Amino acid sequence: MNGDAALAGYDSPMVSAAPATSLTDSPGPAASLKALAADIKLSHSLFALPFALLAAFMVRPSDGAWSRFAGQMALIVVCMVSARTFAMLANRIIDRDIDALNPRTSGRALPSGRVALRHARMALLWAAGIFIVCCIAFGFVFDNWWPTVLSIPVLAWIGSYGWLKRWTWMCHAFLGSSLAISPLAAALAIEPSALAAQPALWLLSLNVLCWVAGFDVVYALQDVQIDRQQRLHSMPSRLGVGPALWISRLLHAISAGSLISIVIIDARFGALFATGVGVVIVLLMVEHAVTAGGATGRIQLAFFTLNGVISCLLGALGIASVVMH
Repeated sequence: MNGDAALAGYDSPMVSAAPATSLTDSPGPAASLKALAADIKLSHSLFALPFALLAAFMVRPSDGAWSRFAGQMALIVVCMVSARTFAMLANRIIDRDIDALNPRTSGRALPSGRVALRHARMALLWAAGIFIVCCIAFGFVFDNWWPTVLSIPVLAWIGSYGWLKRWTWMCHAFLGSSLAISPLAAALAIEPSALAAQPALWLLSLNVLCWVAGFDVVYALQDVQIDRQQRLHSMPSRLGVGPALWISRLLHAISAGSLISIVIIDARFGALFATGVGVVIVLLMVEHAVTAGGATGRIQLAFFTLNGVISCLLGALGIASVVMH
């Protein structure tokens, strides 16, 4: 799973034995920022970004000025990167003690001591501040105050993911929902009335939710034993590897169905986008083939490479379809 949730109040000897990170020799702010950026992999912001950009193009007024739209798009990109950075930092801070007990995650910046907790919290506040300022800019520059109104609730939602694995194996769906709000938020930032007028936006969001939740279930295969030992919740650890993989396949089937539905109900998405959907379905099948039976040796391929290709492909072909229509 993309980070193990912290167990606040859990009195297991394993948790109490976690080594406290000494801050005496911790690096300075500049080195900490560099280490955190590498740890949370800023480049992986592209997972949800193409869908947000696609949604923005879907709702752009046909008579709107491109200069205005370019300014809105720039703010959306900064909002996406800062929100994703906030969510990942919150997850790393919440998970730091649990991460220290997991051989796969013990080398991360916080549990290894390469970054001081105070520096991580400072970076968290900066990410939140940048996001909120950009949301406020939509109000002053474009007279749209919805991003400002929803900025704090959005941060609260996406920052809460780290706690969910303590309570429920539905945590994968929560992670999916955290990314699924990105296309809806982008559409709201460009044209608030479009959410009611374009059902394809909701199908796009459903696609992201099921796509992300499905591959997060696959990612959790790496931590089945350690999750069980520490009484953490994930579908593989609680339901078993076999049932969890079938749920992941079902989620990806729903994701594919939502994309096909977009092609059917929205005339702007023709043969070009449909071809991309076909490629995505094949890539999802490959993802499940390389992890069949709970195999974890090629999860990095399935989780990062294939899913990065899927998001960029759908985003690019979708934008091209909308622009050319």
